[in-house]
Amino acid sequence: MITLLSRFFIPDRENKKDPKVRKAYGVLCSALGIALNLLLFAVKALTGLVSGSIAILADAFNNLSDAGSSIITLIGFCFGALAPDRGHPFGHGRAEYLSGLAVAGIILLMGAELIRTSLSRILHPAALACHPATIALLAVSILVKLYMYFYNRKTADQIQSAAMRAAATDSLGDVLATGAVLAATLAEYFAHIHADGWCGLLVGAFIFYAGLRAARDTINPLLGQAPDPDFVKKVEQIVRSEPLILDLHDLIVHNYGPGRTMISLHAEVSADGDLLQLHDAIDAVERRLQQELSCSAVIHMDPLATHDEETLRLKQRMTDAVHEIDPALKLHDFRIVKGRTHTRIIFDVLVPYQFPFTDSQIISILDAKAKQMDPSYETAIDVDKA
Repeated sequence: MITLLSRFFIPDRENKKDPKVRKAYGVLCSALGIALNLLLFAVKALTGLVSGSIAILADAFNNLSDAGSSIITLIGFCFGALAPDRGHPFGHGRAEYLSGLAVAGIILLMGAELIRTSLSRILHPAALACHPATIALLAVSILVKLYMYFYNRKTADQIQSAAMRAAATDSLGDVLATGAVLAATLAEYFAHIHADGWCGLLVGAFIFYAGLRAARDTINPLLGQAPDPDFVKKVEQIVRSEPLILDLHDLIVHNYGPGRTMISLHAEVSADGDLLQLHDAIDAVERRLQQELSCSAVIHMDPLATHDEETLRLKQRMTDAVHEIDPALKLHDFRIVKGRTHTRIIFDVLVPYQFPFTDSQIISILDAKAKQMDPSYETAIDVDKA
């Protein structure tokens, strides 16, 4: 259905990297989600009231919360697509995360209330007025939610949307939750087992857990989570594909919302190269990053002495010293400054998080190793985190 509707409502629908097309897909999927969830809520709520099933009512209000979630997601897509302005020079893309956080809050409150109601039903069980139409309704609901899961997941992959991916996960959770309600109804209908309260509790737990996951998925990018390893790998491949760039380090990824990524990095080049030629090569890499990964890049050139034998020899000795501490450590941005009475050795060390040594301990060890090589060596060492 999404494919069919996109032909009518989304011009240039194949160009999914275009922010306008991305917004259109988000709005279309959210609107369809609102309609389907409201329809499921109305039918289930009526069925639950007639049958007296707390589990079906719980599932109905789960659909209502899903409709509210789709509304907030739709608002997030619309607000997040606003152009940058003086107060928000990097755009409003993080509005998607804020809308997701609001949805998570609604889901958590709904889950907590349903758990409370279900516990009351467990303590005070009541017989259900079960009907074959109820069973058919729940089965149809599962099929509808499966459809919503597949179209949300497909759209999330196409437009790289965390909000749509969360909607897909929520739909899959609804399939499991409604399946539990169907199991309770069948148990009541065929075996006269009062499992309604327990299944309502299970549904409430599903909803609460989905709320926790949604909160985590939206809070992490707002706090500044680590970038996607695949994205980092692609950046490194593009940068290293330029022959004049020897290596890179200090890569930082800034995420201002879906489709609004900025990166900065240091590119190591030969100090003997032509300055204008090197600058042109750096500009070409920045354009490639923009075209292929849709990210704005700022690249700082680090000139390295690639033909000075003393520098190369000392760099190798300090690299060995760094690896003696741990092979996971990496040395970069190495240079030396010769003085009248001493030689200053300047470099950075890349250290993984949760490394057993503190930064000061690493610096102290490497400084001592340099002094063992030559008492006139003085170090200026910076510790970077991966």
